[in-house]
Amino acid sequence: MTTPKNTICLWYDKDAEAAARFYAETFPDSTVKAVHHAPGDYPSGKAGDVLTVDFTVFGIPCLGLNGGPTFKHTEAFSFQIATDDQEETDRYWNAIVGNGGQESMCGWCKDRWGISWQITPRVLTDALAAGGAEAKRAFEAMMEMRKIDVAAIEAARRG
Repeated sequence: MTTPKNTICLWYDKDAEAAARFYAETFPDSTVKAVHHAPGDYPSGKAGDVLTVDFTVFGIPCLGLNGGPTFKHTEAFSFQIATDDQEETDRYWNAIVGNGGQESMCGWCKDRWGISWQITPRVLTDALAAGGAEAKRAFEAMMEMRKIDVAAIEAARRG
């Protein structure tokens, strides 16, 4: 197996494999490629424990590292998932939040491992890119939302 030149490394306390398997079940073009066990004891684990997991999320190569509880995830890193309609938005949002995650504002949520996700309908990014009053109305509507409501963004965009 060839290692990609660029891989996102995500630090987990001890659940990298569970997280990778959840992502593979939830998102298309996502797989668990390999699970590697520690060849010896390390600060947060023992020989034989799962140390790293090679996986992809929507085709993006990732490495899950079971590094222990020292470092926590923040919103400074997030996966942004562009969705095509309300059904797809609901599906991903509900999968993440419904699996022990939590809602935030403006289309952001966290999975149960603390990774932040932006579930962003294309209608929202298109509205913001349009600029002017149209973008301002869509932005103001978004600021009141948790999960993005496609119909409300479309209505705000129209004025």
